[in-house]
Amino acid sequence: MTDTLLSISAACLFDDQGNLLLVRKRGTQAFMLPGGKREPGETPLAALQRELLEELRLPMGASTFEHLGNFQAPAANEANTRVDADIYVARLPHAVCAQAELEELAWLLPGQPQPDNLAPLLRDHVLPALARRAAERAQAPTEQRTRPGHVR
Repeated sequence: MTDTLLSISAACLFDDQGNLLLVRKRGTQAFMLPGGKREPGETPLAALQRELLEELRLPMGASTFEHLGNFQAPAANEANTRVDADIYVARLPHAVCAQAELEELAWLLPGQPQPDNLAPLLRDHVLPALARRAAERAQAPTEQRTRPGHVR
């Protein structure tokens, strides 16, 4: 049987201490990034903005996001399904609360061991991409790391 492919957009939202926001949807076990499925004709970034507003009541302008990459992985909560995900990175502008279908928020702290219940996309693709990004930025000249609007 061929897997269904879902197009999604999600965000790595970091607080001021570098903690990564994770969400768990109602009736599920896996923690994942906030975001969701794209509607027909919707751009990846527009879908992400809509989902963040629905799930977290978090309005964010397009210029606040940096595209991390596009990744495919097995869906965490749907059998015989893969996700094709555009992942973005941004700073969380203020505290948020779970809304809509979200049941729980959690934080992944820098250097913390990974919990067993992370979604495959997050565990196998996004966290390694974030680690590579951090290593590259640590080696970048200081002026590149501190220029205005540059998300670290």
